[in-house]
Amino acid sequence: MKAMELGWVVLVVLLGLVASVKADIYIATVEGEPIISYKGGENGFEATAVESDEKLDTTSELVTSYASHLEKKHDMLLGMLFEHGSYKKLYSYKHLINGFSVHLSPEQAETLRRAPGVKSVEKDWKVRRLTTHTPQFLGLPTGVWPTGGGCERAGEDIVIGFVDSGIYPHHPSFAAHHTDPYGPVRKYRGKCEIDPDTKRDFCNGKIIGAQHFAEAAKAAGAFNPAIDFASPMDGDGHGSHTAAIAAGNNGIPVRVNGHEFGKASGMAPRARIAVYKALYRLFGGFVADVVAAIDQAVHDGVDILSLSVGPNSPPTTTKTTFLNPFDATLLAAVKAGVFVAQAAGNGGPFPKTLVSYSPWITSVAAAIDDRRYKNHLTLGNGKILAGLGLSPSTHPNQTYTMVAANDVLLDSSVSKYSPSDCQRPEVLNKKLVEGNILLCGYSFNFVVGTASIKKVSETAKSLGAVGFVLAVENVSPGTKFDPVPVGIPGILITDVSKTMDLIDYYNVSTPRDWTGRVKSFKAIGSIGDGLMPILHKSAPEVALFSARGPNIKNFNFQDADLLKPDILAPGSLIWAAWSPNGTDEPNFVGEGFALISGTSMAAPHIAGIAALLKQKHPRWSPAAIKSALMTTTTKLDRGGRPLQAQQYSETEAMKLVTATPFDYGSGHVDPRAALDPGLIFDAGYKDYMGFLCTTPGIDIHEIKKYTNSPCNTTMGRPSNFNTPSITISHLVGSQTVTRTVTNVAKEETYVITARMQPSIAIETRPSAMTMRPGASRKFSVTLTARSVTGRYSFGSITMKGSRGHKVVIPVAAMGHRR
Repeated sequence: MKAMELGWVVLVVLLGLVASVKADIYIATVEGEPIISYKGGENGFEATAVESDEKLDTTSELVTSYASHLEKKHDMLLGMLFEHGSYKKLYSYKHLINGFSVHLSPEQAETLRRAPGVKSVEKDWKVRRLTTHTPQFLGLPTGVWPTGGGCERAGEDIVIGFVDSGIYPHHPSFAAHHTDPYGPVRKYRGKCEIDPDTKRDFCNGKIIGAQHFAEAAKAAGAFNPAIDFASPMDGDGHGSHTAAIAAGNNGIPVRVNGHEFGKASGMAPRARIAVYKALYRLFGGFVADVVAAIDQAVHDGVDILSLSVGPNSPPTTTKTTFLNPFDATLLAAVKAGVFVAQAAGNGGPFPKTLVSYSPWITSVAAAIDDRRYKNHLTLGNGKILAGLGLSPSTHPNQTYTMVAANDVLLDSSVSKYSPSDCQRPEVLNKKLVEGNILLCGYSFNFVVGTASIKKVSETAKSLGAVGFVLAVENVSPGTKFDPVPVGIPGILITDVSKTMDLIDYYNVSTPRDWTGRVKSFKAIGSIGDGLMPILHKSAPEVALFSARGPNIKNFNFQDADLLKPDILAPGSLIWAAWSPNGTDEPNFVGEGFALISGTSMAAPHIAGIAALLKQKHPRWSPAAIKSALMTTTTKLDRGGRPLQAQQYSETEAMKLVTATPFDYGSGHVDPRAALDPGLIFDAGYKDYMGFLCTTPGIDIHEIKKYTNSPCNTTMGRPSNFNTPSITISHLVGSQTVTRTVTNVAKEETYVITARMQPSIAIETRPSAMTMRPGASRKFSVTLTARSVTGRYSFGSITMKGSRGHKVVIPVAAMGHRR
């Protein structure tokens, strides 16, 4: 998959600058509370701390003066330690964490690490991105939007922040002139940068904030303003795509190559978009820039954060998955009342490939929805070969001569250009191609992105071909083929056995002289219509690339007592806005829309749906929104069968297996049900601290270093953290966990039942409870290991209400002898 589809913050050790003095970017945290948790005590500065899930008033005199105080202390510390000009401070972090990022030599970093008042110094990691029909598939137009005033009001005044590759502000998905005027959102205080080229700002009411963060990228020498744009402009496409999925306008025609593939809409089409660009097309990005973007987004007052980025390999010093600076910053964001949706990662289908770990984050896996684009090639011998092709058909009831690229070369000297790729029309003989179907070969160049189907189509068209066939002769395990829209008839044959059928027919039908030169082209064929999708009842399925659990608590890959991913959402072949500058997808260069896949696409679906919940329930905490999404999911496909997951077979071909919570978390999102969940499993900052403090192997000093909070919890075990799932990775004998539910509907009596695979026994108490509106009640779950199988057993707890609510939470446990 391409980097942008994988979309994510890959954390790798920087090699530093090749200069006279080797230097790197470091993120330092220092003693003293950040704004969000400062309870007073420093002379002249009153408390600025907020209670859990409470919005921070960043405009107050208390906050601005304390912020200025922290920044002065950062500058003073660096000024005392180092000569002026020997270092460069990139950012001061004041709101969510107290620290700064700085460009230093390794020797200076060591001096900083030993300085009084410095808690940690970590070398930055480099980062990269993880990378329409879905509103109807999810039931939004009929089941959800009307309750919020229809699509004209869906997401009204909710601000979604996107930490991504920027935005293309001129796209119709983000236009403000086709809708009711957007008024100001008083709670949002973000700014709009001016485009250095057009001198116009990036905002229009729909886009309410637009900023870019590149200080770390510049310090590392990776930033090129000519292609990366020193502005919020999207030079890649990924950021525009994710923003449109979550909050793009409703009913925007998706036109590519003159064909309309339907109407595109965001999940919350009336929500506002706040852009925090920290990812760039060639190198990805740096954690220092991403943390600065998140810090600024929370300061500005976003309601939701959509992150199609995340750690993809361990940081250099932090052992605990939950305590790297990235996750620690997000913990503070959630404490400030911001809901965070993060892509789970694209390392599937292998276990423990998740890159989103923490309980305060909603980690989103990717599903295939019900659209499939199929096409077929009919040969002169009557055989019909299946393939992919978002293309029109050749003329009905007519067949055309087929010519292979290698047989129509202008001369043999051009063979060094891989002519069978059909990337260079100048090496092929137009007279032999014109009016015929051009046969091309799918080589490794297509896999690495130096060749594209779009270019094959352009080659065929410029030579006057009526269409083209791109045939896969050998395939690497796990190669993913996506349909690509093209303007002329075209098909990609992905099944190697079908390609052999085509080659055999072509060779039998194409007589040659003794030198191998073609005497006459006699093979004929026709290409079908691939423009209309086929709707499958097997949807949704867990996509092959979607990262899998179990979750890990440290970078020794030890299992955590916390289920991840949290939820499944559409993430495969998603149509959405694209930037004409975007180069991430070679098949969509210059287009206004792109059809791409990745958990990058799944996360903004959840961000947009969370905006709809926030609109209906403005006082709900991030944990309450996450709970409503998780407990109301579906575990069945459209045909009523248990969800399936794409997986590799022994021959490394793809097969379907029954999915587990390690594939889909709590299940596939159901927005209609999430609006009225009945019960919620709520949690706040103290609960997150309890989870950290009770997880075995985490040093309490490390917790205090990253959170500025001491460990004084009565939670007992991390499995008692009040989340709508139960995971016990090391079950010896029996263990009882507790959960607390809060009724957010009318009075209702709930009957509690549980089921589990045979190796684990499960029991719940009480078996029923009546709950008044707003009331909270505890229930307990006892799991007992009956046998030791060496693998996880799965089950669920169902709470069925007398008024029709149904709350389901997944259970995963593995029995051990000791």
